Amino acid sequence: MSVFRNVVFIAAISGLLAGVILAALQTYSTDPLIFKAETYENAGGHDHGAAPVAGTEATAPAADAQAVAPAEEEAWAPADGFERFAYSALANIVSGIAFGLILVAVSEFAGGIANWRQGVFWGFAGFAVFTLAPGLGLPPELPAMPAADLVSRQIWWTLTVVATAAGLALIAFKQSLPLAVLGVALIVAPHIVGAPQPESHESPIPADLHHSFVVAVTISNLVFWVVLGAVAGYVRNRFMSEPAQSLNGRLA
Repeated sequence: MSVFRNVVFIAAISGLLAGVILAALQTYSTDPLIFKAETYENAGGHDHGAAPVAGTEATAPAADAQAVAPAEEEAWAPADGFERFAYSALANIVSGIAFGLILVAVSEFAGGIANWRQGVFWGFAGFAVFTLAPGLGLPPELPAMPAADLVSRQIWWTLTVVATAAGLALIAFKQSLPLAVLGVALIVAPHIVGAPQPESHESPIPADLHHSFVVAVTISNLVFWVVLGAVAGYVRNRFMSEPAQSLNGRLA
């Protein structure tokens, strides 16, 4: 029971700090880009009086609902400003703790994270598994952008995460060339199959705006994962008596 309690404690501390930092980063990086994209969405796909862009109707349901049934109430959303930041920070903290539990639990099976430096390595691995690999096929989307079926995207995202995690584990933990080759194959396989794509990629969102958003999301998540891993390693080193073993000896 003490091991479980320690894992939860480490995940809670690291997830809390990483979630707050991510929320702060989003305030100055991704949020302004989302607000800008929402102007296109609220305009119903119109850009400064331009004609509607074909294929965007299914991606802007709020604007369509206003046009078809203006009397219908809009779905609730947090007000801009502190309320929106508070809800975003809360979501990031909850996600941070959940990812922290995964990171710490997996690392404990590998012998534990000895210090914050090794935590950074684990953070990079988490970033590769949960952000980088899925993002190659399904880059972050802005409001009013077309997207494939949600269930199909979720299935592909999940399989990509599992395959990438398994591939990295085979490469990092198994000192065997055949298993390393198998690991590389697992990492590449989801991208050979390809992620689900929308019927049309036409969108009212400018390409440079979407590119800036993808870069901002990627960098923000990289910082999140590095902080999550580093804090987890630091806290474990301070509060857990069990020495880290296995892979950590090679990363020290």
